[in-house]
Amino acid sequence: MRVDVAEGVALDVDVWAGGGRVPVLLVHGLASNRRTWDGVARRLHELGHPVASVDLRGHGLSDKPGEGYDFLTMGRDLLEVMDAVEFGTAVLAGQSTGGNLVVDLAARAPERAAGVAGVDGGALELARDWPDWEVCKVALAPPPLAGTRAADLEARLREWHPTWSDWGIEATMANFERLPDGTVRPWLTLDRHLRILRALWEHHPADVIPKLDAAVLLVMADTGDAWAEQKRASGAALAGEAHVRVEWFSPGDHDLHVQFPRELADLLDRTF
Repeated sequence: MRVDVAEGVALDVDVWAGGGRVPVLLVHGLASNRRTWDGVARRLHELGHPVASVDLRGHGLSDKPGEGYDFLTMGRDLLEVMDAVEFGTAVLAGQSTGGNLVVDLAARAPERAAGVAGVDGGALELARDWPDWEVCKVALAPPPLAGTRAADLEARLREWHPTWSDWGIEATMANFERLPDGTVRPWLTLDRHLRILRALWEHHPADVIPKLDAAVLLVMADTGDAWAEQKRASGAALAGEAHVRVEWFSPGDHDLHVQFPRELADLLDRTF
C-alpha cells in the first residue's frame, strides 16, 4: 500500500494484517529496503503479530523528495505509517541505522512504543569512533556501485553470503534500481545517503536508551572483526539497564534479518 506521510511524499508499505499479538513495525537500514524484512515479517505473522514494513523516504519504491533526511522527519513519517495501518502502539524494530531511528522515535513518541528492537543497530555511536564528521563521511561513504552489471552484483552477493537464501539475495538486490542496459544504481542517492549518515553520526543512543520507558532488545551480530569488539563494549555498558536486553548471533552478518529471519522473528516474539 501507499501511505501519504507529507505533502507530495508517499511511502511504500507492506502489511500483514490480523492477529491478536502486539503489532510490529519493521524499519530497514541505510540504503536498504523493506523487502529485506519479508522473512521476519512472515514468521511474526505466523506467530500472531500484525506486521508492517516500510521503504523509508528516498529508498526503494517510496517517493524521493529533496528534503527530510533527518531523524525527526523520518520518525514523523513512521508515525504516519503507524496511523495508516492502525497501529496505536507497536514494537519498533529497526536494523542498523533503522535501529537508531526507532530508538530516537521511541524517545520522541514514547506512547507509541510497545517495545524497541535494534538489530545490529540502535546503539550505533559513530561520533565515538569518528569524532570528526569529515573523517566519518570519508570512512563510511558507500561504494560506487552505480553502473555495475546486475548479474555481477548478484554474483558478488552470493559469494559474500553463501548461506543466504535466494530470497535474501533477491531482497538485497532490491536496494538497487535495475536499468534497461542491465546495470544498477542505488535507489538512495549519494547526497541523501550522506545526509542520513550525518543524522546517525549526530545521534547518541548511549544517552537516549537509558531514559526510554519501553523494553529494549539489542540484537548484535558477531562479525568477528574490530566492529564486533566495539559493539561488545556498547552492549556491556547498556546491559546494566534493567529494561535493556542484549542478545548475540555468533557468528552473524550485519544483515541478521536476512541471514536468520526465522530465528530473529522467534526472538522478537519471545521478548515482546
